[in-house]
Amino acid sequence: MKSFRHRLLVMIIGWIGLLLAGLLIIVSQLFPLYTNLENPSTIWLLLFLIFAIAMAISTVISHRIIKIQAQPIENVTETALELVKGNYRARAVESGTVGAVQLSSTINVLARNLQEITAVRQMEQERLKTLIENMGSSLMMINRQGRVSLVNTPFLKELDMTTESVQGKLYKELSIPAVLAQFIENVFMTETPDRDQIDFFIGLHQKHLDVYGAPIMGEHERWLGVVIVAHDISDLKRLEQVRKDFVANVSHELRTPVTSIKGFSETLLDGAYEDTPTLLSFLEIIQKESNRLELLIKDLLELSKIEHAGFQVNSQPTDMKAVIERAAGMIQPRMEEKSIRLQLELEPVKVFGDPNRLIQVMMNLLANALTYSASKTTVEVRLYKEQEEAVIQVKDQGIGIEASEIGRLFERFYRVDRARSRNSGGTGLGLSIVKHLVEAHHGKLKVDSEVGVGTTFTVYLPLAG
Repeated sequence: MKSFRHRLLVMIIGWIGLLLAGLLIIVSQLFPLYTNLENPSTIWLLLFLIFAIAMAISTVISHRIIKIQAQPIENVTETALELVKGNYRARAVESGTVGAVQLSSTINVLARNLQEITAVRQMEQERLKTLIENMGSSLMMINRQGRVSLVNTPFLKELDMTTESVQGKLYKELSIPAVLAQFIENVFMTETPDRDQIDFFIGLHQKHLDVYGAPIMGEHERWLGVVIVAHDISDLKRLEQVRKDFVANVSHELRTPVTSIKGFSETLLDGAYEDTPTLLSFLEIIQKESNRLELLIKDLLELSKIEHAGFQVNSQPTDMKAVIERAAGMIQPRMEEKSIRLQLELEPVKVFGDPNRLIQVMMNLLANALTYSASKTTVEVRLYKEQEEAVIQVKDQGIGIEASEIGRLFERFYRVDRARSRNSGGTGLGLSIVKHLVEAHHGKLKVDSEVGVGTTFTVYLPLAG
């Protein structure tokens, strides 16, 4: 803008100089008598001085006038340049002539409007970004060229990818499961909405996704691309499978004792009751199966109660050593029948828990060790403090558990050795009950096992304050 002011000043001074020079020539022509004087150079010097003074005065006045008139324009132009750069906080000085003030005021109104529009746009963008990032579902948008224009964090986490490996890339180049790539391809090529449930493996983990794809339509039904939304239903699938397994297992577990009772009772009714030894033998079997059926129903009801959302334990300062000794005394006869030695190493420790529920935990852990231990082995129970927790360990010398099976150990009706546990009278629900009771006490449960060596269950419980 300074160069504009200088050019304007030079142009005006040039015009004034031409006018003064022309005036000087006219004056010299109108008064020729001065040329006959003895010293004409004095007259010419005087005229030159007058011309120089006039030029200087004209320059000062012109510069002042140009500054007054051009400064508002310069300020408005600088403000406009700042607006072009995106600085919508810039404002022009509203001063000068009426026209300049009106122009500055108009530029300021424009700046304020742009600032408000930008603020609203930024707020909407933040809202949209927050919504997309926290919607709980995976989302990906693909433009008309087949490139990924938007992807949220859940999508990246779901498929173990990074923004750099996805953003701006062709969807055909993405390292995604084949079934998902085929679904995207169908939606993109047909430009029609579609929905499907797909499953695939990410490493060792199986994923189940409910995916929905639809075309993005702009103004005048112009096709802009497609949007893909995926919901992770892996937990729902797992729960559905657990429910199916539970129904099948309950049916199987109930059918076995019921079938035995029915079969032996029918045999007795057919005349076997007349043979006293056979009668007594069958009645013993019926009683055993009835007890097993009663125990199974009791454990099912107990597990259902524990798994209820409102279940709470009656926690209080409890002598854990006394709890373990009581549980050991209750199971000692069964241990002796199987010639298993029960070794206790107990320190005096008080925990914050429900004594009745803790006895239930210990009885189930000891019964599990008894079930899977051979005769003439040892079951060790240890109790000690570790930092701010009480640690209870139940270690057996049983058959052990494969590493791949440890994750399923606390499922209902899951058995490492079905024949052995069923013959011993186990229901397959004990460890599931233990898990829920330990969690109800805000504790932790850990399993270490080696096939052919034995298994150690470690329970961590909070100490009494």
